[in-house]
Amino acid sequence: VQLQASGGGLVQPGGSLRISCDASGFNLDDYAIAWFRRAPGKEREFVAVANWRGDSTSYQDSVKGRFTISKENAEPTVHLQMNNLKYEDTAVYYCAARPFVGDSRPGVYDFWGQGTLVTVSS
Repeated sequence: VQLQASGGGLVQPGGSLRISCDASGFNLDDYAIAWFRRAPGKEREFVAVANWRGDSTSYQDSVKGRFTISKENAEPTVHLQMNNLKYEDTAVYYCAARPFVGDSRPGVYDFWGQGTLVTVSS
């Protein structure tokens, strides 16, 4: 079982970036996928989650209206589209999986990816 996060990079404030989480070794259709992030010197925090069907999503207040989580149809991939990025979005972003129902608590997730760094800087 493996989750592979990718797509991070350097982007200017106001810019956009899409990061992805590829799953292998299990059926992503049976799992909720969440994104968490850890900024320098801060605790890990919840960003967004999509349930196992991808038809129910939830976001942290600070990213609502800017970030969109989506599951690829028939593909073991979940994307996080990030628009209007701000300096405070700089962090290592991690994807995580748990069966069926999403949750904002990191401790209930069974599988984690290795993280991808997003840096917002001018």
